Amino acid sequence: MKLLKKFISTIYITTLFLAMPSVAVAQDLLARQAPVDKKAKVLSPTLLKEIEEKEYSGLPAEDLYEDWNNVYAHRQEQLPEKLDIDLRGFCMPTVSRAITSNFGPRWGRAHKGIDLKVYIGDTIRAAFDGKVRMVKYEARGYGKYVVIRHHNGLETIYGHMSKQLVRENEEVKAGDPIGLGGNTGRSTGSHLHFETRLCGIALNPAIFFDFRAQDVTCDVYKFRKSSYMKESAEANRLRGKIGNGGYTPEMVRGKESAKVETKRTTPTFSERKYHMVEPGETLYSISRKRGVSVSKLCSLNNLSKDYKVKAGSTIRYE
Repeated sequence: MKLLKKFISTIYITTLFLAMPSVAVAQDLLARQAPVDKKAKVLSPTLLKEIEEKEYSGLPAEDLYEDWNNVYAHRQEQLPEKLDIDLRGFCMPTVSRAITSNFGPRWGRAHKGIDLKVYIGDTIRAAFDGKVRMVKYEARGYGKYVVIRHHNGLETIYGHMSKQLVRENEEVKAGDPIGLGGNTGRSTGSHLHFETRLCGIALNPAIFFDFRAQDVTCDVYKFRKSSYMKESAEANRLRGKIGNGGYTPEMVRGKESAKVETKRTTPTFSERKYHMVEPGETLYSISRKRGVSVSKLCSLNNLSKDYKVKAGSTIRYE
């Protein structure tokens, strides 16, 4: 009997020792797999999205806009008194350097962007990192257009395209193709209508972009509510359409020294004065407020006396 118990005990102990390497091997396998599992977790789409949301939380766009609305291309909200707009990490929306129409009054109405000469099929790119808010078609306006809200607080609008290459709610990086040049909507020839807006208010793209130099005007633009209209006029003078306040043909050809002295009979851009239209205002109320006649307002802005001014637009009164 004792011999039988001793034999069984020996078998049990031997089996136990034989099993131990297997356990150790299993533990080694788990240990080797741990870093792989950890790496897979870090690279998971869900975690990446959480990291991205944390990265962009607290940036200007988070504080400036009350909601995410893809019904209106631009709905006006309260402009901040001042804001530092980060222009670094930009991409020019097009390689075209030819501005065919300035920001400002045009044909009796306000032109809220800059027109750039592009041909049908030319690549149009996102100006900054951001999220696509709208991909729509407007037959009597923008045609095929895209609206992107950027993390720096700006929104950009790209109009009259022949094709849109992005979807609503899609994240894009600066330089990503978002569409192709075209002639859709209210357009008389292939071009890109490019707008930069802050809280729904149109700002002159020439404030931020120098299309001839294919560069931004600074690293960080210091927006000030009290002075941006004057800066808009100055931007047209420095970087606008040839013959409409912009570079002279000689300057474009590199002959900056070819200057012609002329006697000034009208105010310079820096001397001109502009009024930002508030809700409910008319040409008559603006004329009383600024002490000028309605006829003068119409003459300076190429408007008719029955023209209905729109809130957020600018009217020159000097």
